[in-house]
Amino acid sequence: MTLVFGTFLLSMMVLVAIAIVREHNLFVAVMLSAIFSLLMATNLFLLDAADVALTEAAIGAGISTVLALGALALTAEAEQRHRPKYRWLSIAIMVLALVALLYSTQDNPRIGDPEAPVHQHVAPWYLEQTPILIDIPNVVTAVLGSFRGYDTFGEVLVILTAGIGVLFLLSAGRNDLLPNPRRIPDNTIRLRQHTIPHVIGKLLAPFIILFGLYVQFHGEYGPGGGFQAGALIAAGVILYGLVEGERPSLALVPPNLLYGLSLGGVLLYGGVGIASMLLGGNFLDYSVLMTDPIAGQHWGLLLIELGVGMTVTGVLLSIYHAFAARDPH
Repeated sequence: MTLVFGTFLLSMMVLVAIAIVREHNLFVAVMLSAIFSLLMATNLFLLDAADVALTEAAIGAGISTVLALGALALTAEAEQRHRPKYRWLSIAIMVLALVALLYSTQDNPRIGDPEAPVHQHVAPWYLEQTPILIDIPNVVTAVLGSFRGYDTFGEVLVILTAGIGVLFLLSAGRNDLLPNPRRIPDNTIRLRQHTIPHVIGKLLAPFIILFGLYVQFHGEYGPGGGFQAGALIAAGVILYGLVEGERPSLALVPPNLLYGLSLGGVLLYGGVGIASMLLGGNFLDYSVLMTDPIAGQHWGLLLIELGVGMTVTGVLLSIYHAFAARDPH
């Protein structure tokens, strides 16, 4: 049954992808892209990749859709139609790439095959040592936060750097990176004038944020962590902003707080690593944070995941507000 449902989802993803390419109305294309992301998230759940599925649903179908709609306010409604000069050459290259991909997938191992090469390298060691060294049921969190803590720290730095770059690009011509709540007119477009979206949005936003906090602090025991939690919390605040407008949203989470979240998360993550060195261990070696090494791992993971969640929340909300502050004219 799972195989049949998975095949159905993949078929729908192919059809939606074709529809996106052929669609000339940009609004419809954005909506189709959101549908594609939801299908992808559902497929990831079927593959037991719940952590990735949560991120795809929150960012791919949620925040990315909102940002794309914000970008549409700066463009035309429909794509400019033109006939490519080398259309048949492009089609031939696409067909050859498709054939190559289909041929290469023949060597892929069967899904869930314990004899697959990926399960014969470091995966068995992670599964064996996580209960001993860290003692948490979510091996994914153990790998990303502890065993591969350096890589995850680099990813957080990349998110912060990307956020800074986007803010500078979108703030061109303004004196500040984010708008001042006091300077935003009260008649900005929002969903308050539409009863059903307004009521449903106000009802869902607190629960989305609450679920994001649950994912943040439950990542050691189930699917979740800082990346997923940050995306969910940002999605909840963005929904509140869409319902009530920019001024109440920025009053709830002001620009200075967004800057603090974005930078503070990186500093918290790096600070845990420096504290580990000062206590006689290696950088990001959480075992030395407490007298009990396992308790030290728990506290270290809790702190660095909090740092990840802070940075992701701050950067995503900052990018959203920078988009919303753009003058469509």
